Amino acid sequence: MDFTTIYNEHYDRVLYVSFAVIRDRQLAEDNVQETFIKAFKKLDSLQEIDKVGAWLCVIATRTAIDFVRRERKNKGCPMELDVLDCLGKEEGHNVAAEVEAKLLKEILDEKMEDFSMEDKKLLVLKMERGLKEREIANALEMNPATVKSKIHRARKKLKERMAVELSA
Repeated sequence: MDFTTIYNEHYDRVLYVSFAVIRDRQLAEDNVQETFIKAFKKLDSLQEIDKVGAWLCVIATRTAIDFVRRERKNKGCPMELDVLDCLGKEEGHNVAAEVEAKLLKEILDEKMEDFSMEDKKLLVLKMERGLKEREIANALEMNPATVKSKIHRARKKLKERMAVELSA
């Protein structure tokens, strides 16, 4: 696999991991670049190419943690205050996000009341658990193409119901 392809396919994921640790967009982007430089230098040590995404995330996380440690050391700021600051921000954000997600889930559950159990199960595995069609197919012992088409039809049906309610 070409390194440019690896970079393009995994950039967003590595940025997400970096931002989760550093909490600054520009510094996280710098961390992404450093991560890919390290990965490029050690690409020959990667044994399983299908695990490149996880490998890059580990490098990004460790690089970001090292960066945060260096910054704290340079600032001379007590770690406890930094941690408390971050916890307060995280909790406020997560609570709002959790409430929003719960309300959305309730609306979706209501719209899917008369869906078949199979359709509900497929949508839950895809939308809530974030599984890929291939993973769902393996878990349910189904053909991946069948899973893909059933999820497509169920989503379409759900979108139509949501559109009808919005236009009413």
